[in-house]
Amino acid sequence: MDEAVPALAGIAHETGGSTVRLRPVADPDLAMFRRFLTEPGLVGLDWAGFRDPGAPARRHAEDGHLGERDGRLIVQVDPEESAAGLVSYLSGSYGGRAPYWEIGIALLPEWRGRGIGWRAQALLCDYLFAHTPAQRIQAGTHAENVAEQRSLEKAGFQLEGIVRACEFRAGAWRDGWLYSRLRDDPSPL
Repeated sequence: MDEAVPALAGIAHETGGSTVRLRPVADPDLAMFRRFLTEPGLVGLDWAGFRDPGAPARRHAEDGHLGERDGRLIVQVDPEESAAGLVSYLSGSYGGRAPYWEIGIALLPEWRGRGIGWRAQALLCDYLFAHTPAQRIQAGTHAENVAEQRSLEKAGFQLEGIVRACEFRAGAWRDGWLYSRLRDDPSPL
């Protein structure tokens, strides 16, 4: 993307007495990032082996995880003010001319299955469409991850197809499911 994603003042969606909010990463959140990098299975099927536990602190010192081409935001649930996980965005381009964002999410196990994930992903899409010129946001998931497939559909995404042998996981090349949401698609929020 040509423009850096601006810092969030706060994006939120209320649901059943709780508010799902996206906010910038703060120092206390780095412990959760380290957990995602060092606890096998914490991110479910997305576990890709041990990673450098110091990397989140270095990145935080560099740009607060709000880079021009990629970044992470905390998914917070209020009134508890608890960090439930994170959402991420990464820029790409089709043919060098059509910018898009690829998004992802990682929720801590105790926050899954509560409708937080789809709301967080929808909030992130609305934010990126409001503040960047991208026409397209895409997300991938695993064939086995039915919960994430439903979450993406609730967040306004449509299944585009299967990307064959796109990911090496658990000792084998695996297919992925590719979803997209376009700027003109209605927001579910």
